[in-house]
Amino acid sequence: MDIKNKRRFGELFVAQSLDDEGDFIPLISDENEEDVKNVEVPDDLPILPLKNTVLFPGVVIPITVGRNKSLTLVKESYAGDRLLGALSQKDAEIDDPKKDDLARVGAIAQILKILEMPDGSTSVIIQGKRRFEVEEIVATNPFFRAKVKLLEDTKAVKGDKEFVALVQALKDMSLKIIRLSSNIPQEASFAVKNIESPEFLINFICANSNVEVHEKQALLEISDLKLRSTKLLEQLTKEVQMLELKNDIQSKVKHELDKQQREYMLHQQMKTIQDELGGNPMDQEVEELKKRAIDKKWNEQVSKIFNKEIDKLQRMNPAVAEYSVQMNYLQVLLDLPWEDYSTDNFDLARAEKTLEKDHYGLEKVKERILEHLAVLKLKGDMKSPILCLYGPPGVGKTSLGKSVAKALGRSYVRMSLGGMHDEAEIRGHRKTYIGAMPGRIIQNIKKAKFSNPVYILDEIDKVGNDFRGDPSSALLEVLDPEQNSTFHDNFLEVDYDLSKVLFIATANTLGSINPALRDRMEMIEISGYLVEEKIEIAKRHLIPKQLLLHGLKKRDLVLSKKIIEKIIEDYTRESGVRELDKRIAKMIRAIAKDVAYGKEILTKPSMEDLVRIMGAPYYLKDVYAGNEFAGVATGLAWTPVGGQILFIESSLSSGKGKLTLTGNLGEVMKESAVIAMEYLKAHSDLLKLPAVVFDNWNFHIHIPEGAIPKDGPSAGIAMITSIASAFTQRKVKKQLAMTGEITLRGKVLPVGGIKEKILAAKRANIKEIILSKENRKDIEEIKAVYLKGLKFHFVDEIQDVLQIALLKQKVKNPKDVFANIPDSTTVKE
Repeated sequence: MDIKNKRRFGELFVAQSLDDEGDFIPLISDENEEDVKNVEVPDDLPILPLKNTVLFPGVVIPITVGRNKSLTLVKESYAGDRLLGALSQKDAEIDDPKKDDLARVGAIAQILKILEMPDGSTSVIIQGKRRFEVEEIVATNPFFRAKVKLLEDTKAVKGDKEFVALVQALKDMSLKIIRLSSNIPQEASFAVKNIESPEFLINFICANSNVEVHEKQALLEISDLKLRSTKLLEQLTKEVQMLELKNDIQSKVKHELDKQQREYMLHQQMKTIQDELGGNPMDQEVEELKKRAIDKKWNEQVSKIFNKEIDKLQRMNPAVAEYSVQMNYLQVLLDLPWEDYSTDNFDLARAEKTLEKDHYGLEKVKERILEHLAVLKLKGDMKSPILCLYGPPGVGKTSLGKSVAKALGRSYVRMSLGGMHDEAEIRGHRKTYIGAMPGRIIQNIKKAKFSNPVYILDEIDKVGNDFRGDPSSALLEVLDPEQNSTFHDNFLEVDYDLSKVLFIATANTLGSINPALRDRMEMIEISGYLVEEKIEIAKRHLIPKQLLLHGLKKRDLVLSKKIIEKIIEDYTRESGVRELDKRIAKMIRAIAKDVAYGKEILTKPSMEDLVRIMGAPYYLKDVYAGNEFAGVATGLAWTPVGGQILFIESSLSSGKGKLTLTGNLGEVMKESAVIAMEYLKAHSDLLKLPAVVFDNWNFHIHIPEGAIPKDGPSAGIAMITSIASAFTQRKVKKQLAMTGEITLRGKVLPVGGIKEKILAAKRANIKEIILSKENRKDIEEIKAVYLKGLKFHFVDEIQDVLQIALLKQKVKNPKDVFANIPDSTTVKE
């Protein structure tokens, strides 16, 4: 049985046959409950399957009869007692249901009217009488017939306040649904309000509620009216929530549409007014963009893209958000220099003079810049090098970029990469996003106003990466001379030529730089300054700068070389000059204060004046400890703030050959100690000691200043010298320091940081230094004036180290290393 065009609450059906006048048939019978239930049920009841609906007692519904079996059933019943059993189908898609496809509980229905519709279909109006349950299907042809058992509804106790409240809640909820739903006529509320019988009201709402058929069937099967009304209330509550949400969404959409319509009308009116006043500002902006494009130096591809995008802009409504995005894109295209290049100054003598004036030292960098300028002068056109200056903080890596720009006559831009995590910072965002902009590479080129600036990429070793991308990988294209002529920015969506840009990257360490990125750059090390270099930098640059900043003249303060050296050695501990600049500033502030008070100016401060102004020395000078104790050797170490001397202390105690290492040592340094010990055990004859000696003494190696972490292989030869001195009780050569890595084969390998280590040795009054032969090239690169007073020993084997470092003279009160050896052991003297 197919149900079509089912009416909702409150409608009245107009039943009209082809030859009758119209009759009004109410949805709820005007009979009382007893009259409705007072029906005689035959022994076997014809069963009418219903699609998509459930019939409840007392409720009147129209149905369209389409199946032949159903038509036969309806006509026979209408000719007889007009009674039939209405059962819902479990699956409405089944056209010829079997007995198992029907529900077990239904309602006895009385046929009120049969209507022949103009389209040839037959509609039947039926009214529910009582609930029943099928006991047995007795026939299937020509239609279903069944023995049924009538079901009684369990009513609430008279005066049950909870049931009364439930019924009232159902009525209120139904009225609310009628009010919220646009599909239900408001007249339906009269039907709900006028139903007095609680049972009829519950059944009426059940039949007309907007719930699934299986949920209605479940309600029909509940005999307890109180429980049925409770379940129904749950369903109605859900429907109210859905209707409220739907209405809220519709209200918001309508508001947005009204707002857009209003804005469109206002814009149209503004356009009309502006046209009357003499031109539309939007059109004027477009014309200005076109005028700027006429004189722009760019290639044909960029010109085509610009013309295409500006045509798109003219077709846009200025009210839409995309208009501002498009306008911004065109302005960026026009602001970029594209093929505008500044003219390089090829006066090499002037360039060299500029570099020397601004920076003291840094010969390698200056030489590389002058080489590039010379080739550019000869060839006229070449790709710029990608330089990376690495070294400790404060040595002038970043400020060197300004000097290079001044020497070349180019514009200067700087981008700090420290802490950058987002790849879009380099490549930009796609212009489809609101607020999108180019990456910082393109933004800085726009700021430079030329396509060949000196571009400083500061702190390239501190680039991070996370879920937003890897900026260091995005930099691969920027810093590759073979690729950066077609750099692709996501915002521009057109290639930009960066090949004429002179990129200079700076870093403190190389370890954290992406290896692929490191491979694309020309690495130039800028090591720390020697004391002599710092004195010259202070005299030439720092003191004049601070005098100018503090409003003083050159004659107001004259610092002697000894005073500057004292400040460097006692009040700073760094490779660069940043801390020195702060100390000089403090000195000059004290002079400025005297000038402001009108006191006598201290033009040439003495050492006593320095201590009075600066306070007690901040740092203790590294002092050579002497060679009075066995097992103490002097090593040389590199730190981020410069070099320093390192004391390796060794001692023996009775035991069974246990090795103890202290002093906050890293894994590599611990391995160096183990290698040194094992080498001496394997080559004890070098020291004229029996191998058994090492098994009868516990050995302890300590490196002072345990709060400071120490690591690296460069203390290897110092450790083996310390161990050898402890076992032989021989003195280590006076004022001797050493640095070098060792191997189990007895080789001495080169190490880094030689310049800083030599600086530390000179500070500590060291006279001789042992180095690997392969470090000779590092010494040759240092100016001879800085090596004055130092003697170098270049070695290849550990035995060479021991021959130079160990004296034949023993220390005072030497320890008897053979005391722990059993008498049966023969000692070779």
